[in-house]
Amino acid sequence: MRVENFPAPGTKVAASEFIITGGGCAANAAVAIARLKGRVAFAGPLGGIDDAVSNRILSDLDKEGVDCAGVVRVDGGTASVSLILLDAPGEKTIATRRGVNLGRALPKDAAALVADIDAVLVDNRFPEFVTAVCRAARERKIPIVIDLDQTTSVTDPLLALGTHVVSSAEALFGTTGSTDYGSALKKLAAHLSGFLAITDGPDGVYWLDGGEVRHLPAFKVKVIDSLGAGDAFHGGFTLALAEGHTLSDIMRFASATAALKCTKFGGASGAPTRAEVEAFLKQN
Repeated sequence: MRVENFPAPGTKVAASEFIITGGGCAANAAVAIARLKGRVAFAGPLGGIDDAVSNRILSDLDKEGVDCAGVVRVDGGTASVSLILLDAPGEKTIATRRGVNLGRALPKDAAALVADIDAVLVDNRFPEFVTAVCRAARERKIPIVIDLDQTTSVTDPLLALGTHVVSSAEALFGTTGSTDYGSALKKLAAHLSGFLAITDGPDGVYWLDGGEVRHLPAFKVKVIDSLGAGDAFHGGFTLALAEGHTLSDIMRFASATAALKCTKFGGASGAPTRAEVEAFLKQN
């Protein structure tokens, strides 16, 4: 729901907009990639066939043209569901009921999931599931982009499997114990061998290049809804990487995708099209 201001405890506020939409890091990124004209498949654990939330997620992804053959349905499991309020400046407040009985699920055939793809994007919400996928991707020597979305340890073995780690500021600061972009990047980079970047909304994206911190400011747009912007960035980043673009072009493409997502209400349903991103980049 969109509100003018967040309600104080014990009070009510009027909402100007309301939508029900699928979510989650990987699913949001999959929608972004599909709208950017990438061929994309989504794999992960969801609740059993009697879980209405999981059914809705799959239905929405199917409508976007996302291949969901790699989804594992867990009998007795439920998908997470969130209640999200957005205020006038586009800031969000979220309450989440986490899914149950999904954490031990594994892909049925990780090698088959990566057999004909050009890059893998995973987040670290279900580490056992995605570790199997990343190991299969390593065998094929294809790019593995890890969305560090949840605080972990700098020695987390999942992170070491990535060729590219792109973290949210919250997750990187929590993982390293540092609140400075440069020191946080360098602290985690000491345990990794690949590319490392951090996204921080209106402050743009920072990354390491030969040990030096580089920065791309965020594009200036009128923010309507920032929900899913980080996921759109990861989707745009991974697609541009798979297409073989230069790092500077990858960063601009991903940043533009995230910025345009912020101009539309509705989380993943507000992800921009390829034509919109390309037109935006020509003007900016």
